[in-house]
Amino acid sequence: MFQAMPYDSTRSERFESVLTQLVALIQDEPNSIANLANASALLKYSLPDTNWAGFYLYDGNELVLGPFQGLPACIRIPLNRGVCGTAASERRTLVVGDVHAFPGHIACDAASNSEIVVPLIKDDRLLGVLDIDSPIKHRFDDEERRFLERFAAIIAEVI
Repeated sequence: MFQAMPYDSTRSERFESVLTQLVALIQDEPNSIANLANASALLKYSLPDTNWAGFYLYDGNELVLGPFQGLPACIRIPLNRGVCGTAASERRTLVVGDVHAFPGHIACDAASNSEIVVPLIKDDRLLGVLDIDSPIKHRFDDEERRFLERFAAIIAEVI
C-alpha cells in the first residue's frame, strides 16, 4: 500500500501522494488504534530527517501516548506542558525550530532538536495531537505545517 515517491517529484506532489495513501489506509477501517498506527508509520517513512512521528490522545485530563514510530516516549503529558501540552491547550499548531529554547520543553528523546505539533480537533472537541520530531533544528516549514494540518484533519475524522 505504501508507495515511495520518485525523487524528481515536487514536494507538494509528495505531500498529496501521502494524503491519498492515508485516505486509502483508513478507508473502511473502524479501529482507531489501527488507523493511528498506520498513519504514524506513513508519516515516519514519508518525512525525511524525522526521528519520531506519532500521536498523543486526550483522555479528558491529559495527553496519553498513542501509536507512534520512534524511540520509546513520555507516556503522559499535562496540558500546558511542553510543546504537545501547549499545542493541545491552545488548540493551535506549534512549529518549534529549536526545542531547547522552548520554555518547559519535555525531552523524551535527547536527539530531537525541532518539533511540530498539530492538535486533533473534531466538532470543536480536542481529541489529541499529532507530534513529529526531528534531530535537525528548524526542520519544519510552513508548507509542511499546512500539509500536516490537512493530515491531522483527516485523522481526526476517524478517531
